[in-house]
Amino acid sequence: MSFPLLTATAALPAVGAIATAAVPAARRTAAKWLALVVSLATLVLAVVVLVRFDPDGARYQLTESHPWIADFGVRYDLGVDGIAAVLIALTALLIPFIVLAGWHDADPLETGSKRWRPTQGFFALILAVEAMVIISFESTDVFLFYIFFEAMLIPMYFLIGGFGDRAHEHGEEAASTQRSYAAVKFLLYNLVGGLIMLAAVIGLYVVAGNFSLTEIAQARANGSLHMATSTERWLFLGFFFAFAVKAPLWPLHTWLPNAMQESTAPVAVLITAVVDKVGTFAMLRYCLQLFPEASKWATPVILVLAVIGIIYGALLAVGQRDIKRLVAYASISHFGFIILGIFAMTSQGQSGATLYMVNHGISTAALMLVAGFLISRRGSRLIADYGGVQKVAPVLAGTFLIGGLATLSLPGLAPFVSEFLVLVGTFTRYPAIGIVATFGIVLAALYTLVLYQRTMTGPVKPEVSAMPDLRARELVVVAPLIVLLIFLGVYPKPVTDIVNPAVKQTMSDVHKTDPKPEAEAAK
Repeated sequence: MSFPLLTATAALPAVGAIATAAVPAARRTAAKWLALVVSLATLVLAVVVLVRFDPDGARYQLTESHPWIADFGVRYDLGVDGIAAVLIALTALLIPFIVLAGWHDADPLETGSKRWRPTQGFFALILAVEAMVIISFESTDVFLFYIFFEAMLIPMYFLIGGFGDRAHEHGEEAASTQRSYAAVKFLLYNLVGGLIMLAAVIGLYVVAGNFSLTEIAQARANGSLHMATSTERWLFLGFFFAFAVKAPLWPLHTWLPNAMQESTAPVAVLITAVVDKVGTFAMLRYCLQLFPEASKWATPVILVLAVIGIIYGALLAVGQRDIKRLVAYASISHFGFIILGIFAMTSQGQSGATLYMVNHGISTAALMLVAGFLISRRGSRLIADYGGVQKVAPVLAGTFLIGGLATLSLPGLAPFVSEFLVLVGTFTRYPAIGIVATFGIVLAALYTLVLYQRTMTGPVKPEVSAMPDLRARELVVVAPLIVLLIFLGVYPKPVTDIVNPAVKQTMSDVHKTDPKPEAEAAK
C-alpha cells in the first residue's frame, strides 16, 4: 500500500495542534518550538506533494479513497490537481512565518483582572487551522470538504476573539469589546454562508445520489446526470454564496476589515492569505466543475460584483486611518481581481487568478507582518502616529516598501504577473469590464505610496525616535518572503507550469475556449 501522503500532510499539523495544546502552561517556549517544528515538517510534506505531482498526468493525483458514511454515499476521498497542489504549498509555506512572527503575541500579560489565554493555545489553534485548510484543498468528496470548510471557523473565532491585537487607542476594555464584536461578526457571516451551502450540498445529493466530485462531474460531462436548469442555478447559488462570503466578495465583505483590525498581524495574515483562499479555490473546483451552465449564466453579475469590489476596496483603502484596515480593504480589492479572473472564462484569466492567490498570499504576508512589527514597537495602528521611521529603522522601512510595492503590483514583483494575466484574460472577452478594473491599479498606487509617505518619510516623530530596526527573528520572517516576491516576479514559470493543465481542464468543464486574437480572427 502506498504511503498516504495527502492524509499525512493534513494530519501532521492536526496532531501537532493536539500535542501543542497539551504542553504544560509553564513550558510556553517548548510549545512555541513544537509548533514551529511541526509547521516546518508539514512544509516538507507539502513540498513532496508538489514534487510528486505530475502536471502532465491525471487531473487528480496522489488520490486516496476509503468508505466513511456508506449509507449516505460519503467517502474519505482525497486528491490534488495543480491548483490545489500550489495552494497547499502556499499554506504550508506561510504557517512557519506566522508562527515565528507571533512568537510573543500570546505571552501571558496581566491587565487588571484580564489575562491572555495560554500561549500553547494560540499556536495549537494556528496548527488546527492549517490542518483544516489543507484537507479542504485535498478533498474530492463534497461533504468532506463542507465539514472542514465550516470547522475551520471555530479555531479562527478563538484566534480573533481571544488573541486580538494589544495596540488599541481606547484601552484594554474597549479592545476586548471590539475583538468580541469582530469575532462574532466573522463567525455569523461565515456560518450563514455555510448553512446556505449545506442546503445546496443536500440538494446536490438528492439530485446526484452521492457526494463524489469526480463522479458527479464525470456524469455531468457524459450526459448521464441531467439537472434541470432551475435546479442547477439554485444549487450553484447556494455554493457560490458561501464561497463569496469566505473570499470575500463585495457586498459580503464587511466582516474582513473588523477581523483583520482586531487580530494580531500573524492571525490577520492567516485570515486573508490562507483561509480566504479556500473560497476562491472552491469557486474553481466546485462551482465551475459541478455547475458549468449555471456558472456561465451567473457570470455577468459576478463580474460586475468583482469590479465593484476592486474599485470599492481600493477607494476605501485610500481613506483609512488604521494600517490594518487599509491592508484589509486592499485585500478586498485584490480578491475582486481573483474572482474577475476566474469568471472571465479564459485560460489567461484563470491562470492569473490562481497565480494571484499565491502571490497575494506572499505579498500580503510580507506587508502585514512588517506592519505588525511596526505596530508592536509603537503600540498604535493609526497612520498619523508615525513619521520618519525610515531614518531610525531603515531595514524595517525598506521591507515595508517592498511589501507595499508588491501590493500595488509593481513590475518585477510577483503580483504584477498575475494581475497582468487577469486583465489580459478579461480584456479578450469583456473589454469594458477590463477597462474599469484597470482603475484599481491606479488607486492601489495611491493608497500604498500615501501609506509609505505618511509613516516612513518626513520628520522623525518623538514617539518613534528610539524605534529599533528589525531583529534577527523578524528578518528570518520577512527576508524569504521578499526573495519569493522577486523570484516569482521575474520567473513565474514554476507555478504556471503546474496550474495551467488544471486550468485547461476547468475551461473544458464549462465548455469554453479562449477568444481568438483580433489579428488572427481577421485572417
